[in-house]
This record gives sequence, C-alpha cells and structure tokens, in this order.
Amino acid sequence: MPPQITVIVAATLSNGIGVQGTLPWRLPREMAYFARVTREGGPPSESSNAVIMGRKTWDGIPPKFRPLKDRTNVVISNSMTVHAQDERQPTHVAPSIDGALSILSSTPIRNAFIIGGMSIYDQALKHPSTTRILLTRILHPEYDACDAFFPEIRNTGEWARAHHTDLESWLGFEVPSGVQQENQTEYEFQMWVRAIPSTIN
Repeated sequence: MPPQITVIVAATLSNGIGVQGTLPWRLPREMAYFARVTREGGPPSESSNAVIMGRKTWDGIPPKFRPLKDRTNVVISNSMTVHAQDERQPTHVAPSIDGALSILSSTPIRNAFIIGGMSIYDQALKHPSTTRILLTRILHPEYDACDAFFPEIRNTGEWARAHHTDLESWLGFEVPSGVQQENQTEYEFQMWVRAIPSTIN
C-alpha cells in the first residue's frame, strides 16, 4: 500500500520559499529540525523514512550530502539517471509523484516526505495521498526577493492548522513552541492537516 505523504516546507508570510534556486535564509536550528523530522519523524516503524524531491531540489543539494543520509531518496525526473548507488541508502528516479509512491509501496518505508521544489509542492497539495503539511512559517523579515512560492493554504477550507501538541505527538519528539529567533529571523513550527479529502487524482 502506498504511504501517505507529508509535505515539509519553510515559507514566509507571503509564501516565499526560495530565491534563484537557493534558500533566502540561513537557519541552522531550522535545518536541524528538517533533518530530524525527515529521518525520525512520524509513526514509529522499523523502516526508514523517504524523501521525495524534484530534480532542481536534488541538484541544489551539495554533492557531498547527496543522497540525504539515512533516508530513501526519490527524485522526480523524466531524464535523470543515478550513477552512484549505495545499497544501504538507495536513490530512485520516478517520472511523477504516483511513480514515486509506486516505488515506495514495494519498499519498507516508514513515512514519505515531499521536500520541494515549487512545482512538486503544487502537485503534492493536489494529490489525495497528501494528508499533512509541516510548515516552518517565516514571520520576519519578509524576504521579499523570493521568486519561488508555496501554494496558499490559509483560508482555503482544505487545510486546518493543528495544535502544537498534535505536531509533537505525530512526530514522536518535542518541538520548540511559539516564535523562534535565529539569525535575525523569526519563525514558528506548525502542522496543517487536510480538512477535506482531495478530489483530484
């Protein structure tokens, strides 16, 4: 059975997520949260988690950090081939989110996380297997140079913000609550869950 999808993203109040293919901010604690969530987060299992990403997101990861450690990596691409393989840490290529889920359905997987980029996020939010969003909301500054954006989820009726204790319960570990401050940036860890089923297949 294909795993459910969790989207994980950091976005400004205007939904900015990137500029010229990179993150507009440098937030080591937030990156540590991302790493722990995608490695360990979600309902417990003996299996590892998986990360699903687009080709540009894969290319944006420094080669020495690819594939992302201790996670099954799936890259959505119609043309990419993986030259270096590690049996302990496999990297797969799929033409679509459905293709990625098909691969993961035949592999012992704990949880599947969509980690970008912009077009993959857009497809993921429309996919019926996507049930939650782990959103780091960047509150200040505005980072108005962003040229890549996350879809709007507020006031759509499709997504509802969960309580912080629900975030911690689902992840299985404590998460700092309230506004966090790091490198002149304020942000907050949030979880949103699908309020109505997606009808888009």
